[in-house]
Amino acid sequence: MRPALLMAVALPLMAQNPTPPPQPAAPPAESPVPARENWLTGWIELGYRWNTGPAGSLETYRSVVNLGAGPKLVGTDFTITDPKRRLFDEFHVQAYDWTDPYSTLRVDAAKQSAYRFSASYRSLAYFNNLPSYADPLLTRGIMLNEQSFDMRRHLASMELHILPRGRFSPYLAFDHDGNSGHGASTFMANGNEYPVPYATTDITNVYRGGLSIVLRRAHLTLEEGGTTYRSDQNNYATGLNSGNSTVPVLGQTLDLTGLAQAWGIRGSSTWTRAVLTANPFSWLDVYGHFGYVDPQNSVNYTQFNAGSLVLLSQVLFYSGEQFLQTAAARMPHTSGDAGWEMRPFKRLRFHQYWSTDRLHNSGSAHGTDTLFASGATLPLSLAFKSFLATNYSQAETGMSFNATSNITLRAAYRYLWGDANDLVLPQAGLLTVRNSKLRRNVALGSASWRVFQKLLASGDFEWGSSGSQYFRTSLYDYRKARLTGRYDVSSALHLSADYMVLSNRNPLAGSPYKFLSHQESFSLQWAPSAKKVDFIGTYEHCGYHTQIQYLDPGTLVSAISKYREYCHDVTATANAVLPAFLNHARISAGGSALLTSGSRPTTYYQPLAKVTVPITQRIGWFAAWQYYGFGETYYFYENFRTNLFATGLRFSR
Repeated sequence: MRPALLMAVALPLMAQNPTPPPQPAAPPAESPVPARENWLTGWIELGYRWNTGPAGSLETYRSVVNLGAGPKLVGTDFTITDPKRRLFDEFHVQAYDWTDPYSTLRVDAAKQSAYRFSASYRSLAYFNNLPSYADPLLTRGIMLNEQSFDMRRHLASMELHILPRGRFSPYLAFDHDGNSGHGASTFMANGNEYPVPYATTDITNVYRGGLSIVLRRAHLTLEEGGTTYRSDQNNYATGLNSGNSTVPVLGQTLDLTGLAQAWGIRGSSTWTRAVLTANPFSWLDVYGHFGYVDPQNSVNYTQFNAGSLVLLSQVLFYSGEQFLQTAAARMPHTSGDAGWEMRPFKRLRFHQYWSTDRLHNSGSAHGTDTLFASGATLPLSLAFKSFLATNYSQAETGMSFNATSNITLRAAYRYLWGDANDLVLPQAGLLTVRNSKLRRNVALGSASWRVFQKLLASGDFEWGSSGSQYFRTSLYDYRKARLTGRYDVSSALHLSADYMVLSNRNPLAGSPYKFLSHQESFSLQWAPSAKKVDFIGTYEHCGYHTQIQYLDPGTLVSAISKYREYCHDVTATANAVLPAFLNHARISAGGSALLTSGSRPTTYYQPLAKVTVPITQRIGWFAAWQYYGFGETYYFYENFRTNLFATGLRFSR
C-alpha cells in the first residue's frame, strides 16, 4: 500500500505544480530605423509682427533694417526618414524668414552611399537710399541720393554627388544668380550731370560637373564648367531737368529735356579646373590647383537725348544727340597655386607656397555719335581698341617649431610681385596709357604659449615693405599685429581678449596716404553646468584714421581729406529657464549698442527680449520685442527709431 499511497499524494501535487511552459524569446534588439510614428521630426514657428514706426527717416530705416509688419513664417526645420530606404534615407529641410527681406531655404537628401543631394535658395530685398550719400543737390535743400536702388536678388544652388563614398565620385552642379529692380543714377554730359531713374535686370547661370577620385594617399578633383551672363539697363527721363549745376557754361544754361539710354551685355565662358592633394609620405603633404577660364562678352548701347547741351572740345551747343555703339571683349584668365609641407622632425615643420593669377583682356568698340545743332547734323565716327594685362604672383616660405610642449613658434617670408598694363587706342589723354608694377616683401611671425592649463596666449606680426603698388590706397609700408588670450576661470566661466592694429603709409610724392586702425575687444562667457542660466557679453573699442590728398571736383584744387572714427560696441545676451511652477518658461534678453565719434558721430541701439512658454509637449508660445534706434549728429534727418513686437506659436514633432 505504501507505493499506492505515495502515488495518491504525488498526483495532486503534480497537478498543482505543472511543468513550467517554455519562456518567450527575448525581445529583438532595437532597430536603428526610427519607429513608424517618428518618420517626421522637427518644428515650425508661425507668428505676427507689429511695427510702431518708424519715427524719423523711412529711407534710412529701410536701408539699415527694412523689417515690416504682418504675418510671418519665422522658420522651420524638419527631417523626414524613410524606414524602407526606397528613394532616400533622410530628407532634411530648413527655411527661415520667408516673409522678411532676407529669406533662406535649404534641402538635403541622401541615400546611403548611392547619392548625396543638396539645394539652397536665398532671396534678398536690398534697398539703399541714404539721403546724405551721393547728393550734390543737398545744399539746395533737395534730398536725392543719386546712387540709390531698390533691388531683389535671387540666388539658387544645386549639387548632386553620385557614389559619394566611393573611390570615383562624379558630380553635377548648377548655380543661378538673378537680380532686378530700379534706382537712380546720373547721365553725364559735358559741363553737367543729370540725375535720372533707371531699371535693371541681370542673370548669371553657372553649370559645372566633375569627377572626384580618392586614392589611398591622394585626392584628385577634375572639373569642367561654363557660365552664361545677361545684363540690361535702361535710363530714362522726360521733362525739364536742370542737373546738378546751375552755373551757365559760356553764358548759356544747360538742361536735359529727354533721355532714352539703354545697354545690353551678353557673356559666356568655359573653364577647366584641377585640384590635387596628396600625402606621398607620412612626413610630406603636397597640393596644387590649376584653373583656366575664357570668358567672352558683347555690348550694345543706344542713347537718345535732347535739351540744351554743349560739346566743350569744339565749343558747340546742340539740342539733340543720337549715340549708337557696339563692343566686344575676350578675357582669358589663368590661375594656379602649389605648395607642400614637410615634417622632418617631430617638432619641426617647413612649408612652401606659390600662386599666380594672369588676366589678359582685349576689346574693341565701334559706334557713331550724331549731334543735332541749329538745324544741322554733325556725325562723328568712333572706334576704340583696348588692352589690359595683369600678372600677379606670390611665394611664401616658412617654418613652425614646437620649442616646448607649451610653446610654438612660426616664421615666414612672403614675396609678392606683379604688373598691370592697359592701353586705349586712339590715345586721348594721360589716362589711356598706364603701366603699374607691384613689388612687396613681407615678414611674418607668430607664437602661441599655453602659460598653464587654463591660460592660452598667442600673437602674430606682419611687416610689409613695397617698392611699387597699383593704387594709392593699397598696402605699401605697413605693420600689422594681433594679440589674443583666453583664460578658463572655471568650467563655467571663460574670459578672452583680443587686440589688433594695422598701420599703412604710402610716402610716394603726389600721393601721400596714411591709414591707422586698431581694435580692442573683451568677452565673457558664463554657462553653469545646471544649464538654467547663461550669459555672453562682448565689449569692443576701435579707432580709424585716414589721410589722403585729392582734387576737389568743384575747383580742381588739391586738398587733404582726413577721416577719424572711434567706436564703442557692446553686445550681450542672457538666457534663463524659470522654475517648474512657471512651466519652465525661457527668457532671453540682451542686444547691442554702437556709439561712434569723430568725423561722423553715430549711435545705434538694438535691445531685445524674448519669452518662450511651453503649452503642451508639442506646442509652445513665444513673444518678442526689439527696438531700433539710429541717430547721427551731423545728418539728423537720417535718424529713426521703431519698436517691433512679435508673437506666435511653435509646433514640434
